[in-house]
Amino acid sequence: MGGGHVDLPEQFSADPWFSRLDAGIRRLLLDAARPVTLEPGAYAFRQGAAADGMLGVVHGMLKASTLRSDGKEAILAVLEAGNWFGETSCVDHEPRRHDVIALLPCTLLHIGQRELDVLLREEGVALALLRLQSMHLRSTFALIEDATLRSTRARVARRLSRLACGDVSPGNTPRRAITATQENLAMMLGITRQTLALELKALAAGGAISVGYGRIEIESAERLSAFEQEP
Repeated sequence: MGGGHVDLPEQFSADPWFSRLDAGIRRLLLDAARPVTLEPGAYAFRQGAAADGMLGVVHGMLKASTLRSDGKEAILAVLEAGNWFGETSCVDHEPRRHDVIALLPCTLLHIGQRELDVLLREEGVALALLRLQSMHLRSTFALIEDATLRSTRARVARRLSRLACGDVSPGNTPRRAITATQENLAMMLGITRQTLALELKALAAGGAISVGYGRIEIESAERLSAFEQEP
């Protein structure tokens, strides 16, 4: 289904990928998109599903996650306004590798698979999606490096810094308040809530953060950065 004309949402103007695209490429993508809405708990797509297009977040927040057979969940990324996602399966035509679920009421832009296949015949669009995949791949490698080489405390500090700037597309002006729950943050890091609570307590004692109900506030970016460098 074609999208028709969609005005450029302000959120995409700040996205480090979309904002750097040629104006003509941005227009092609937006003209192929149609708006969709999701309520909290609704799926943008499910693991194992066939690709049906890529999406951009206008408003709201989603999580990309995977669920093990025993019910244990791993949150791979948090998707926020300005982020684009879902392009990989659209390019390689393999099934979706994870679930993407709305955490808040969401408005998305959806570019259908048929429309995207047509757009990919344009050299500029193909190069744009290659850059998007490259950005996502770099982010994945950074998380693998953290999990392999860094202490739990450093990993917690680094993930908080990422969330402050945008988990998927770092580059936004850092926010002081991070609204991720401790349960979700623990699932992002693959640690227990008890371990996370101990590490957050240490970061708070060091003056880097403060912890409130449903939110974490960065009190000192410099002190948080120092914790990121701990072996």
